[in-house]
Parts: sequence; structure tokens; C-alpha cells
Amino acid sequence: MTQVDFYVLPDTTLEARLDFACRLAETIQRKGYRLHLHAEDEAMARELDERLWTFRPDAYVPHALLGEGEGEAGAAPDPRIPVTIGWGAPPSPDQAVQALLNLAPDIPEWFSRFERVAEIINQHQEVLVAKRACWQTYKRRGYPVKAHQLRGQSG
Repeated sequence: MTQVDFYVLPDTTLEARLDFACRLAETIQRKGYRLHLHAEDEAMARELDERLWTFRPDAYVPHALLGEGEGEAGAAPDPRIPVTIGWGAPPSPDQAVQALLNLAPDIPEWFSRFERVAEIINQHQEVLVAKRACWQTYKRRGYPVKAHQLRGQSG
């Protein structure tokens, strides 16, 4: 059964949320998991793509940005790339992705095919409302959910 982890940030900004997403992506990839970053939309996906190159000068997270329509129905990137970024469609099953980092407000209907799902909450009201609903949905469906309260994560 899919394990769901919620990371709760003290910050209110989108920038803090995306910066933490990059750090978490690096950690997940270093642990040997193949990861898919599920963005809210194309603009967020492109922002994540840029941030993964620049979030830390000494970090490198090999990744590929999936275009609209790529994923199950379209051509997949090189399956050796450990991190993919997309919106809308799931990554291709050929990618053998084990972890999902969901940055969209809703839970993608295909989330249960992953071993692990990570959700990032910050103190922005829209994010809080959306992610509280996600928490309740996961719990109602019987998925194991764990919260991680983070302090002083900026920088």
C-alpha cells in the first residue's frame, strides 16, 4: 500500500514550497528512488525544472521535463533519468517510478501506483485548504499517512 508523507513548512510563499520540493527531490533521488514531480500546471513544471538546476550551487538532480501529452500516452524520456517533472498525465510505466511528489492541489487519480507519495504544505491559505482535503481523502481511503513538521527550512 502506498505510504503518504506530508511535509509541513512554516513558510507562506510558493518559493519556499518549491525550494523545499527541490531539496526533497534531491534527498529522494539520493536514496535511490525514481521520482516524479507532479506540478499544478505547465508554468510550475517549468519553474521546478529551472530550480532543480539552481537551488543549490553544489547540487545536481538529473531530471527531465515531460511535455504535455508525454507520460502514459506519449513518448517517455530516457528511462535512466531518475527524476521526471510533469503536469496532468502520469509518467510512463516504462519509467518505473517509485515515488510521487505531488505539488498539485488535488490528488492525481493514479497516485496509488507509487510506493511513496509526498505532499508539501506551507502556511498559504489556499495550500492549507487543498492539502487538508488531500489528507482527509488519503485517511478515508485507508492509506498510511504521516506528518513531518519542519522548522527553519529556508536557505
